[in-house]
Amino acid sequence: MKRSSILIALVLIFALALTGCAAEGDDDGGTTTSDGGEEPIIIGAALCQTGIQAPLDEPALRGAQLAVDVLNENGGILGRPVELVNMDGKSDPVTVGNVAKQMIDQGAVAIIAPSDFDFGGPASREAQNAGLVGISPCASSPLYGSAALGDKQFTMSMWNTTMGAAVAEYAWDQGFRSVYVITDDFIDYTKSLSRYFIVRFEELGGEVIFEDTYTQGQADVSAQLARIKALDEMPDFIYISSYMPDLALMIRTLRESGIDVPVYGGDAYDDPGLFEALGAEYGSDIVFDTHGFLSEEGHPDYPEFAEAYEAKFGDAPDAVWIMPGYDVVMLLAETMEIAGSTDGAEMAKVMEETTYDLLTGQLEWSDAASGHEPNKAAAMVELVDGEPQFIGWVIPEKIPAP
Repeated sequence: MKRSSILIALVLIFALALTGCAAEGDDDGGTTTSDGGEEPIIIGAALCQTGIQAPLDEPALRGAQLAVDVLNENGGILGRPVELVNMDGKSDPVTVGNVAKQMIDQGAVAIIAPSDFDFGGPASREAQNAGLVGISPCASSPLYGSAALGDKQFTMSMWNTTMGAAVAEYAWDQGFRSVYVITDDFIDYTKSLSRYFIVRFEELGGEVIFEDTYTQGQADVSAQLARIKALDEMPDFIYISSYMPDLALMIRTLRESGIDVPVYGGDAYDDPGLFEALGAEYGSDIVFDTHGFLSEEGHPDYPEFAEAYEAKFGDAPDAVWIMPGYDVVMLLAETMEIAGSTDGAEMAKVMEETTYDLLTGQLEWSDAASGHEPNKAAAMVELVDGEPQFIGWVIPEKIPAP
């Protein structure tokens, strides 16, 4: 039976406004909180602050830094101060792996990996080799789990099996019966997201008119546009599995060419850069699922969280990825408290047995033999005039097998 946990994040959230003067980040993104007393508990991170992965990982680091402040304001973990040390993974898998190894050598008891399998997997492999828990805030590939990475490795994200199915079912419920799919073939995230969307949409009875491909960095969608315009009949909607910066170019090109059918996709759409690039002119009839929503609609404790964030950073939260970064540190803290230890095996056992209540929704994992599959709802969002609007939390009626 799963142990139910009211996460430290929610218990302590009303103390967040006290954190404005807490530890400052150093040049490489680390946060130093040790005051020379008890030996600090070090959480290592290889989050990418530069490169294509930075729009996801940089906000997550800010959330993690805020969580460390909250913990230290309230006694740390197991009565010890908490220290978060991050080094830039530079959106390079080799660098990410090397950074994780450095964090482990510096005494980290857990590793936070980038929010993608291709970029984050190397950090989790290093954690596994060292007998530590590794966890990604938002990597959604079904490869991110114990089967591919080891029995102490987790992601807080729903897998693409859930993300793809949730959008397929939502589109079907809107009366859509045909779709044109464009898949960015650069990384596993985009490829597997399309795959599971298609599986579920066709199970429902939907028709995939064509499966097209695109490669990130190509910066030219003329071939895809020509194929769409050559169709005898427009699809009910277009599913694009891609990410920034090319995602904005793809959608703008479609709209500028007069193709105004709805566009659906996954969590990579949840990017302020996309909202700004599309604006009011092109930023409507766009639906995606993601990890949360920056308002009280997404979680009742969001206003207190936002107030604390603004006290620390001087501005309101600007990206949803901040919340998973906050959640991942608080989840690790709760796990260590329940385990009464920082031992990797004991922590992994607690994580398999506990249901966590997060700012980004309720989460539980299957056991290692079942892949550490995450059971988590998706937040459905619609872009209207360039502004995200919350639709609601969704759990698909049927999730494809990974």
